[in-house]
Amino acid sequence: MSAVSDRLPTFPWDKLEPYKKTAAAHPGGIVDLSVGTPVDPVPELIQKALIDAADSPGYPTVWGTPALRDAITGWLERRLGARGVTHRHVLPIVGSKELVAWLPTQLGLGPGDKVAFPRLAYPTYEVGARLARAEYVAYDDPTELDPTDLKLLWLNTPSNPTGKVLSKAELTRIVAWAREHGVLLFSDECYVELGWEADPVSVLHPEVNGGSYEGIVSVHSLSKRSNLAGYRAAFLAGDPAVLGPLLEIRKHGGMMTSAPTQAAVVAALSDDTHVHEQRERYAARRTLLREALLAHGFRVDHSEASLYLWVTRGESCWDTVAHLAARGILVAPGDFYGPAGAEHVRVALTATDDRVRAAVERLKA
Repeated sequence: MSAVSDRLPTFPWDKLEPYKKTAAAHPGGIVDLSVGTPVDPVPELIQKALIDAADSPGYPTVWGTPALRDAITGWLERRLGARGVTHRHVLPIVGSKELVAWLPTQLGLGPGDKVAFPRLAYPTYEVGARLARAEYVAYDDPTELDPTDLKLLWLNTPSNPTGKVLSKAELTRIVAWAREHGVLLFSDECYVELGWEADPVSVLHPEVNGGSYEGIVSVHSLSKRSNLAGYRAAFLAGDPAVLGPLLEIRKHGGMMTSAPTQAAVVAALSDDTHVHEQRERYAARRTLLREALLAHGFRVDHSEASLYLWVTRGESCWDTVAHLAARGILVAPGDFYGPAGAEHVRVALTATDDRVRAAVERLKA
C-alpha cells in the first residue's frame, strides 16, 4: 500500500487546518467558503425518487437502467445541443472525482505516457497521472504541447478554480488539434450549467466537434446543479469506442451507481426547474460576495462561470488566507491548484444566505 500512497502529493486540504481553527474562533463562527460543498436542500422530487427506489435488493448494473440512459441522452440533447446521442454514447460513473483519479489507470496508461491538464487545475488530474505512474504536464494552451506520447488531454470548462470558460472557437480549435495528433480528449464540464458572464459550450456541440464524437468525451456531475454531492452521481458522454472498454473495465471492478441513486438521477435530469432555482440562489450569493470583495480591495479575475470567485490582493495566497481567517472567513489558497495560483484565493459560493451575509458584513469592517 505504501508504494501506491508514496506516489501521491500531500493532501492539500490538511494544510488549511490551522486557518480553519482561526476562522472557527471568530465570535460569530466560521464562514466556510473553501471546499465548495453544496449546502442547500436536495430538491423534493429527487428525494422522492430516491425513497421510492429504496427497496432495491438486487445488484444495479454498471451501465445503468435504460431509464437512466434515456434521461442522460435527453439532457445532453436538450441542454447541450448534442445530436445523435445513443445509449452507447453514455456511461454513468460514481461521482466525477473517482473517474478523474482512476481514468489514466483504466485507459492503461503508464510510464512513458503523458497526461496534460491546465496550468491552474483541480489537483485530481495530477493524482490520476501519478496513480498510473504516467508523466504529466501542465499547459496554458494545449495546442502548444508536444503531442509525442501525449495520451490524455484534460480540458476543464468552466474552470475550477478560475471560472474561466473556453469559447466555442477555442474548443473547436483544440478538438481539431487533438484529433490531428491522435490525442484522446476528456472535457470536464461539471459546471456547464453555471455560467454567469459567459454561456459555456460543450465539446459535444456539433459546431465544436463537426458532428462526430470521435476521440472526445465529456464529464458531467449532478453534485452542484442538483445538490447531489452526497449521492455520488455523474456520467460520461462521447466516443463509444472509448466508453465501451471503460464499461467493461468498470463491470469487472464493480463500479456501480446504486439503484436508488440511479432513480434519483433520472428525476434530476428530467427537471430543469430546480436547476434554475438553484442558479438563482448562487447568482444572488455571487453578487453579494463579489461586490464585498471588490470593496475590500480584491481584484476578481475570470470567474465568469462555476461556483467560485478567483480573487487576489497581489500578495501570497497564504497571507490572504490568514487575513480572511482572522475575520472568520475560510477560503482556499490558490496554490492548491498549481504554482500559478500563488497570489490568488478561491472563494466558494456554497454557503447559506445567512453565512454569506455574515461574510459580507465582516468584509466591510
